[in-house]
Amino acid sequence: MLTFIAYGLAIALNLLILFVGYRFLFVPQAAAAGYGVPAKADGDRAYLTIKGLRDGCYGLVGLALLAFAGPAAEAWFMLVLILAPLGDTLIVLRHGGTKAVAFGIHFATAVVMLVSAALLFAVS
Repeated sequence: MLTFIAYGLAIALNLLILFVGYRFLFVPQAAAAGYGVPAKADGDRAYLTIKGLRDGCYGLVGLALLAFAGPAAEAWFMLVLILAPLGDTLIVLRHGGTKAVAFGIHFATAVVMLVSAALLFAVS
């Protein structure tokens, strides 16, 4: 049962970050608003595309690690990748976003990733 939960949570997190990447590539203005720092209407397209590509790659790498390298590799990947939502928390706070978005989305994501990594280590 623990293995099912560990893999299920890891897959869900990877698919969610893949979805975030998709949103930044195909509906960047809405994705930026959901991120917590709306983009300028007349610019920022390159940066939004970069974020979409980065997040999409993170999701794909996570799925590949889980499928081909196993839970320990995925757990280490998650631990390192926790820096991204922690950084996103600070970015939202420093650039006028709300504390609710910073902590309720980005910081909470880091906490869930930490739980996921712990579960993956437990089953590896």
